Amino acid sequence: MAITYALEPELDVDEFIDILRRSTLAERRPIDDLCKMTGMVAGADIIVVARSGDKAVGVARSVSDGHYCTYLSDLAVDVEFQRQGIGRQLIDETHKAIGYRGNLILLAAPAAREYYPHIGMEAHDSCWIQSEKSE
Repeated sequence: MAITYALEPELDVDEFIDILRRSTLAERRPIDDLCKMTGMVAGADIIVVARSGDKAVGVARSVSDGHYCTYLSDLAVDVEFQRQGIGRQLIDETHKAIGYRGNLILLAAPAAREYYPHIGMEAHDSCWIQSEKSE
């Protein structure tokens, strides 16, 4: 079955969590915190979904100013559908959604570090993170 790609700003949070689980990205996301997951979907500027029929098999969730930078915060492809170019196409559809303006930025999951250079992305060694804090 052909894979289709579409912007889905109203992606259902349960479907989002499901694709994270089927991709292994759930290991690094707060999938048991429904409030946080709902906020992640609602706060995204760009959500691109790859589907095989009605089944979501990949998702790219991004925050963007639409001009200078787009942070691709989640790129998840169902493990049964990996190595078919879906991740690469989700990245391209995300960048296309903003007219290819600005930089597309992401933090690689440890297991995916070797994937991104393979598809033409450049490594950047100057990334810093301030972790979530309690008030």
